[in-house]
Amino acid sequence: MDDAARDALALTPASTAWDRTAEITTIGGRSGLPRRIEIWFYRVGETNYLSGMPAPTPDWFRNLEANPRFTLHLKHGAQASLKATAHPVTDEAERRRVFTAIVADLNQPANPGRIRQPTSVQDWLDGSVLVEIEFD
Repeated sequence: MDDAARDALALTPASTAWDRTAEITTIGGRSGLPRRIEIWFYRVGETNYLSGMPAPTPDWFRNLEANPRFTLHLKHGAQASLKATAHPVTDEAERRRVFTAIVADLNQPANPGRIRQPTSVQDWLDGSVLVEIEFD
């Protein structure tokens, strides 16, 4: 991974929605075909994560459950396609720690996602998937 990609992955609370936006290519769990979508990624400590707003389980997550290998396509700050493996985060204490950081980031006055504020950690715990990204 080059320095530009590392810099693009090193999100901070000052990062904009633009900085957080990437695409992922997963392999369809039933079809076996590549599926590419736009998504936000997050950084807590030195680790990057994928998640989504509280909602029913998204297809991209089901695809990663079936085939955890995927590609993260950086679009802003660096142009790179990074091979990775998804690790769903199921431990409740770890989910709470990560979602607490994500929600604090989203609830900041600059509101990078222009989401309805305040959003709550409990809503994210109850209704959002969480995936740790391990880069090759």
